[in-house]
Amino acid sequence: MLEGPHSRLRELTLVFRAVRDFIRGFRALHFAGPCVTIFGSARFTESHPYYELAREVGRRVSRLGFTVMTGGGPGLMEAANRGARDVGGTSVGCNIELPHEQSPNPYLDRWVSCHYFFVRKVILFKYSYAFVALPGGIGTLDELFEALTLIQTGKIRSFPVVLIGTEYWRSLVTLLRDLKERGAISAKDLDLLLVTDDLDAAVAHIEANAVEPFGLRRVRPRRWLGETAIKTPSES
Repeated sequence: MLEGPHSRLRELTLVFRAVRDFIRGFRALHFAGPCVTIFGSARFTESHPYYELAREVGRRVSRLGFTVMTGGGPGLMEAANRGARDVGGTSVGCNIELPHEQSPNPYLDRWVSCHYFFVRKVILFKYSYAFVALPGGIGTLDELFEALTLIQTGKIRSFPVVLIGTEYWRSLVTLLRDLKERGAISAKDLDLLLVTDDLDAAVAHIEANAVEPFGLRRVRPRRWLGETAIKTPSES
């Protein structure tokens, strides 16, 4: 897509491919919400200490009544989806097609695979009322700053953003404070984030800033449109 101008037919094909991704995502996840999207590294496997942390975050978010949404891949994404499954919650994912194939993890009640990252990010944000960033790398930072940018610019509502792991995120917080001192961001931009190790505090923050202000409700499927609700394994 970023190779510069192509033939008109090829450019039109690109547009239709993106539209196809959007329609598939909207159809698959229309009844998923309300969601909390959980970001985190695909590289931290089950043997890593962060895996159990992510799994517990999935449990806590699910117990609040939210659907747990992730990027659908392995690592901490898998752990969060698995945590939702542990407590009978709903677990969905928005996977990405990569040159080295990333398969959806086995703890998803429903998922969609996207060809384009920008489509994937729209879908991850579209159905979510809060965002939780677990330890991760470039992809996690990309998604985190996308959320912060959308909130800062008023493109989406002021949904809570929580970073789990004060030691892990210390350098990032220092950078943000330096940006504030240099005038690149405002003091209130720092208030968009809660950085904590306390999962009780994280859950209370989400409940106070997502559940209560927005009067959350689930959208019901309409059979005459061929729509179906997402069922967890215990409901199947």
